[in-house]
Amino acid sequence: MDQSFNYIVLEISVWLLPILIAVTFHEAAHGFVAHLLGDDTAWRLGRVSFNPFKHIDPFGTIVLPALLLLARSPFLFGYAKPVPVNFRALRHPRRDMILVAAAGPAMNLVLATLAAAAFHLVDYVPDVVARFIADNLQNALILNVVLAVFNLMPIPPLDGGRILLGVLPNALGKPFSRLEPYGLILLIALLIILPLFGEQFGVDLNFISQIITRSSRAVIAVILQLTANG
Repeated sequence: MDQSFNYIVLEISVWLLPILIAVTFHEAAHGFVAHLLGDDTAWRLGRVSFNPFKHIDPFGTIVLPALLLLARSPFLFGYAKPVPVNFRALRHPRRDMILVAAAGPAMNLVLATLAAAAFHLVDYVPDVVARFIADNLQNALILNVVLAVFNLMPIPPLDGGRILLGVLPNALGKPFSRLEPYGLILLIALLIILPLFGEQFGVDLNFISQIITRSSRAVIAVILQLTANG
């Protein structure tokens, strides 16, 4: 009984720590870059913080990963409470919106690269903690890459949707921005409902998950090569 409990605690710990770090640094990066570019909304609200409790979203951090687990998704991911950004307060709203949106995924790719680079240090730590550290680093690499790839999907309110909105001309940007209130519903439909619907008819409609998985594997392969782990 005690061994089973200890195993469960260990498994949770090697996933929980990377998840909390990934989503916390992701959101803090958005707020910090917005502050540098003229909008101090997140700064004043205390959202430029490495305290994970300031960023946890009940649905995105807890419910969505659970739903994906129940739906037998090939990967798990989630998101934190979005950092408030007043884009009109930015010095160059269209350009700076792209930079603020890109800051989150960029931070995750930096964290993933640091985790991969740290693999080389595992051989120098005591054996009793080497496995724990290695598992945390491996999960940090995977989770940060998946979070970056997922958030770069061109669907508002994801970061990729914000980046696309900043690139599109006004004639296309305005109608595209109207999708934002329905973005979460669209994501749930594409990632959960559509694949479950396809299963009922023997059709694989899990193409979004497949795209994210393949893209994540490609990015991980590049990071491992860059950090001499390939």
